[in-house]
Parts: sequence; structure tokens; C-alpha cells
Amino acid sequence: MMVVIPTYNERENIVDLIEEIFRLPVPRIEAVVVDDRSPDGTGEVVRGLISSHRGLFLIERDGPAGRGLAGRDGFLFALESSADFVVEMDGDFSHQPKHIPELIRAMADCDVAIGSRLVPGGSDADRPGWRYWLTIAANFYARTLLHLPVADTNSGFRCFSHEALRVIHPESLHSPGPSIVHETLFRAINQKLRICEVPIQFIDRKRGTSKLNLSRLIAGFFWVLRLKFDQKN
Repeated sequence: MMVVIPTYNERENIVDLIEEIFRLPVPRIEAVVVDDRSPDGTGEVVRGLISSHRGLFLIERDGPAGRGLAGRDGFLFALESSADFVVEMDGDFSHQPKHIPELIRAMADCDVAIGSRLVPGGSDADRPGWRYWLTIAANFYARTLLHLPVADTNSGFRCFSHEALRVIHPESLHSPGPSIVHETLFRAINQKLRICEVPIQFIDRKRGTSKLNLSRLIAGFFWVLRLKFDQKN
């Protein structure tokens, strides 16, 4: 099993996150951090951990930065491995490693397991009210526009089987930013993959600064609209 973690300026979180991942009761666990040359030295910190964590890898990207582009490169790296499952998660602890075994157990009955805040048992804790309602609105927008039969379409905490990830064709993913989560989900549904949602507790980051801003938010809405347009063509 391989965990893909796209990062940008997560020096304050990445060490503890990696330590928790490698303490999980999951056999043959591996992780790849895909860093966009973070100015705060995230990549340098991860490089210093590799010697003490067998199965830890680092990709330092050059060229255009972006959550989606880093996620794509992480997926391609994972497909070259022998990992039977591939988990993607954020590097800010909003996605808690303790839920990874739950996602893997769910894979007995599906091809893609989504860590969901919006199914019974899930929660979205410690966040300002405006962020909560933004999540609800963005979910409604993507779910309605793309006809996605999923409650938490915005969740970037997911587990794919190796074969499911392969048929999604990550090499041709286009979304440069967070809307990669909608693009991969859209492709999974079009490929008729079995999708299930696993309740998680999503928590607001405690250290570091959120990358969400108005321009990224607008770009995300544009990319979802583009997916709809491309479908018609």
C-alpha cells in the first residue's frame, strides 16, 4: 500500500504526519511525498527522514506548481510500484492517518473508497462557519453539474485499487489544482468503478497556512465546468 502526499510549505506538519503513517498497523506501507519545491524546506525535511523510514520516497517537482499536478505525478509513481492500494491525502493533518486502515478495509467491497465528512458518522470539525458552508456549496455544485452520486465530492482523502487507478489514466489528468479530486471521481464513475464512502473526522489544520484563496476557488469552479463541457464534446 502506498500513500501519496502532495505538499507545499508543510514543514510544520510533515514529520509528524509521516511518523503516524509508518506507525499504522498496515503491512508493507510506503509513502511518497510530492513536493512543489516548497520555500519552507519541506522537501529537505522529508529527505532527512528517508534513511530511517524504509518505503519513504520524495519527488521534488520542477515546472508549474499545483495540487493537481503534484497529485498526478504521485499517482504515476504509485502505478510503477507493486502497491495493491494507493491512498491520496493532504499533508496538513486535516486528513488523519488513523482513517487509512478503515479505507483499506472498505476496499473489500469497492474499487475506490472515499473518506467522507458528509455521510452518517462523518464530521467536519473545528472549522469556521464560512468554510463549512463553502464546502456544502461546492459539493452541491460539483455533484449537480457532473451528476456525481457521492455525498463528499470534495474529499481528497481516497483509496484506489491499483487497477482502478490505472483505468482512470492519471497521465492524462488536466486539473492543475484541487479540482483534480473531481476529475478523478468523474473518471471513476464514467469507468463504472464501484465507489463507497467511509465516514471520517475532517479537522482544520493546526499548523501552517491554508492554500485556499479566492483565485484558487474560482479556478476550481471553472475546472468543474470544463469537465461538464468536455463531456458534451
